[in-house]
Amino acid sequence: MEPTLPSYDRSKLTPGIVHIGLGNFHRAHMAVYLDDLFALGLGHDWAILGAGVREGDARMREALTAQDCLSTVIELDPAGKSARRIGSMIDFLPVEPDNAALIAAMTRPEIRIVSLTVTEGGYFIDPATGRFDPRAPEIAHDGATPDRPGTAFGAIVSALKTRRAAGIPPFTVMSCDNLPGNGHVTRAAVVGTARLSDPALADWIEAQVAFPNGMVDRITPATGPREREMAASFGLSDPVPVTCEPFRQWVLEDHFPTGRPPLEKVGVTFTGEVHAFEMMKIRILNGGHATIAYPGGLMDIEYVHEAMAHPLIRGFLDKVETEEIIPYVPPVPDTDIAAYYRLIVERFSNPEVADTERRLCLDGSNRQPKFIIPSVRDALAAGGKVEGLALVSALWCRYCFGTSDSGTPIAPNDPNWDYLQAQARAARDAPVVWLQMKPIYGELNKDLRFVAAFTKALNALWEKGTAAVLQDYIGKGA
Repeated sequence: MEPTLPSYDRSKLTPGIVHIGLGNFHRAHMAVYLDDLFALGLGHDWAILGAGVREGDARMREALTAQDCLSTVIELDPAGKSARRIGSMIDFLPVEPDNAALIAAMTRPEIRIVSLTVTEGGYFIDPATGRFDPRAPEIAHDGATPDRPGTAFGAIVSALKTRRAAGIPPFTVMSCDNLPGNGHVTRAAVVGTARLSDPALADWIEAQVAFPNGMVDRITPATGPREREMAASFGLSDPVPVTCEPFRQWVLEDHFPTGRPPLEKVGVTFTGEVHAFEMMKIRILNGGHATIAYPGGLMDIEYVHEAMAHPLIRGFLDKVETEEIIPYVPPVPDTDIAAYYRLIVERFSNPEVADTERRLCLDGSNRQPKFIIPSVRDALAAGGKVEGLALVSALWCRYCFGTSDSGTPIAPNDPNWDYLQAQARAARDAPVVWLQMKPIYGELNKDLRFVAAFTKALNALWEKGTAAVLQDYIGKGA
């Protein structure tokens, strides 16, 4: 098997985008779309300069620059794997504590887009309010020392300040992270950071800089020995290959005042209704991941496709989705939501992806409030069923106790693991303690229906175990 190589002359590419956060998702998503575009002979002035602001980014830079910034992307189609070398990034900027090289690159007039994948938890959102938190230590540092920022947002503010002073139009800031209203969230982070040191600059950014909302989708497992061996089977010695499912989707607001690549030529959807696509994806796909994650973890199931092949977990997912999630997803332009769910099931079941249950269980404290709790609130407001969603929360609580049903220890799997474990242990005797985590549940601990459903579910998990509780739930009449 031979990998597909870039069909265009990379030496003729010039940069138009700085991208911060060169993880697996970016390299299997945005970088692939641009590689497709360049192969059509279009947009060659929109190549990527890679960047990062964390220690791990320096290791990624070392790996990628050693191979001329080419990324290996292996599509895991059950009908047959294929590998390609993605050439849309032409340089990776030095990773420095003060971000000087990143700031300098972002001030260059030809850079018209700065994009980010810094994870759902990387936007300094106060979980208690759901808003940007200027008191976060990293942001407070950037407010006090704006000329030596440590965060991506502080670096963006510094570059925008320089561009404004030089009369260079501002670049567009485009989040590619999986967040509701990711453009609004990014604007809040950039403007909020600027306001700490230069309120006038903050006002200018708020008025002049574009932050388009977007929805992104592609399942990209973590890289390990299996993935490196897979790259080797294509004759590639790559320490950081990316594997991914065949499916990908990107939906964007067309709000790029200084221009953009013609990404509609390679399948990107430009629409004023990003929010509708976004809600569908976050509720059905990400909510679905959260639904199958914790029962799989508690039943010692390693892979997502194995969880989907388990009749209790698959039955649990189907019932929660069809009765408690999908009924509250608004219509989406040109989309059959039932067909979309069937596609999600097919994607989750792809054995070639070998995505792990542990990856899906990661960072529940950031993901549950975004992917599960909104469906709970909508169902309660409509007087609908919440027993399945309450069970999702109970399964998460039981997982955070730190042992599976077999007694196997569960290694820490959340930035707030110690706190969550303490809450889960207290909740074993007093379930409502778990719901008193206001940053996650807000006032749901006062909703008698949800509290009762959660309490019943958690008590049953401790009394009967996961499999029996899932069987009881699935066996109930509609």
